[in-house]
Amino acid sequence: MPRILFVDQDACISCNLCADTVPDVFRMNDAGVAEVYDPRGASEDVIQEAIDACPVACIHWED
Repeated sequence: MPRILFVDQDACISCNLCADTVPDVFRMNDAGVAEVYDPRGASEDVIQEAIDACPVACIHWED
């Protein structure tokens, strides 16, 4: 079963790092916080780099 990518929008500080790093997966929504746009837009390794770089650790894999 594939893992599900999740952004805790309550914790997001709108730094835009994930959207800048992996724009094919993440984007900033109308409220100015990150959201998963296309979880298949990049490899899990590339997505994991964005997860690891998030300054508030609000991006997670859910199994």
